[in-house]
Amino acid sequence: MSAERLSMRKVKEVLRLRWSLGMSQRTIAKSCGIGPTSVAEYLRRAERAGLKWPLPPDLGEGQLERLLFPPPLSIPASQRPVPDWAKVHQELKRKGVTLYLLWEEYQAETRDGYGYSRFCELHGEWAGKLDLVMRQEHRAGEKLFVDYAGQTLPVVDRKSGEVREAQVFVAVLGASSYTYAEATWTQGLPDWIGSHVRAFEFFGGVPEIVVPDNLRSGVSKVCLYEPDVNPTYQEMAAHYETAVIPARVAKPRDKAKVEVGVQVVERWILARLRHRTFFSLAEANQAIRELLDRLNERPFRKLPGSRKSLFESLEKPVLQPLPQSRYEYAEWKKARVNIDYHVEFEGHYYSVHHQLVKKQVELRITAETVECLLKGKRVASHRRSRVKGGHTTLPEHMPSSHREHASWTPSRLIDWARETGPFTAKLTEAILESRPHPEQGFRSCLGIMRLAKSYGAERVEAACERALTIRARSYKSVKAILENGLEAKPLPGSEQDVPPIEHANVRGAAYYRSEEAAPC
Repeated sequence: MSAERLSMRKVKEVLRLRWSLGMSQRTIAKSCGIGPTSVAEYLRRAERAGLKWPLPPDLGEGQLERLLFPPPLSIPASQRPVPDWAKVHQELKRKGVTLYLLWEEYQAETRDGYGYSRFCELHGEWAGKLDLVMRQEHRAGEKLFVDYAGQTLPVVDRKSGEVREAQVFVAVLGASSYTYAEATWTQGLPDWIGSHVRAFEFFGGVPEIVVPDNLRSGVSKVCLYEPDVNPTYQEMAAHYETAVIPARVAKPRDKAKVEVGVQVVERWILARLRHRTFFSLAEANQAIRELLDRLNERPFRKLPGSRKSLFESLEKPVLQPLPQSRYEYAEWKKARVNIDYHVEFEGHYYSVHHQLVKKQVELRITAETVECLLKGKRVASHRRSRVKGGHTTLPEHMPSSHREHASWTPSRLIDWARETGPFTAKLTEAILESRPHPEQGFRSCLGIMRLAKSYGAERVEAACERALTIRARSYKSVKAILENGLEAKPLPGSEQDVPPIEHANVRGAAYYRSEEAAPC
């Protein structure tokens, strides 16, 4: 039996199992011992030939073969219909669309078109003539590439005449190359996050992935395989339900889209603004927005349409919706709870429950609040204060009156200070009495006693004596005395504080005690 006849028998069996028994293509493939792709191809050819089950009884296997596998047409390649490669290229950006699907649609429109393999070859040749960035096939709504331009924008202060260089943030969507740009004062974390928020609002939606360069503001630790994303950046991404995947180190193709986007912004926006003088950041951003609209509406050279038209038809419909509220900028910092059950941020002290003494917590700081979290759970929340050296203490965080927490009490602290010396103990007591709550002075007292490790107990004791004399009741005062060696100098107001006058015409006290002294 010939291989062709055996093949036709399998084709008939495939049609029977599918059209008569309704089996899945995968099950049919297992039953007939052929691949799922072959099953799909036989079914497609049978439908295209207009066959139905049961097959006509007079349809021989030879006739079936000619219906399903007609000989190729001897049409010159120059006369075959050429696919719309620009349309093919754009359709490939849509989710789930493959080159095979587009070839099937091309075949459905014309029966004398190219075969699949030749179709792929011709598409590859056409795509090879495009720029690198245009060749990259980014799925619609998938990636947003972000970075700063290397070129800055000068802004002049009207009053002082000082020129300040503004940074230029650039964001480019992968599938449409739709571009956003704005000027900010810095590349710091607050400006970096704010630019992302405004970019999402400009696009009217959020992509699945944000791809930054390995910028310090966005990436805490640069690593080829697992870069650490800044906690604030990560929180912002979670708020907008997107993912941050930094570009790999030394992999320029990962960020080719934004690098070309930056180049386009520099040539089509910043170069056109080089002769203009701006006196505010808002004025500069207004000029950038006007040129940005022109850039996005400018027609492509090698593809139909523009960035804006491609964005409107391709990417905007598939972007994720914006959340109901804007992201509120917050910074994160690790802190350890001191024995006074307070944590410090920018010189101010915030209380947590006294049972968390010596625990490491995370601080989440916004413009208005300071939150303390332990293993992701909030354990304290305070209104943010800018008072240096001040304390924000909640009554429920304080220990009970007998103060059994962690064995730290004012009396124990004073006894410990007495090991350094009586003046150290006296200054410790004075510091604790000067605070609304004694615990607020624990930190200063511990700092003073620890100075003995660097300067020795004798010098610290002398420094404490001087601090008591001048009523300087703080750790910083004692440290300044030691750093400047003031503890060795006479105390203010003492007899030793006034040096004797030495002069040839001054007799001195000894003259009047001498027996040879002449009577007045």
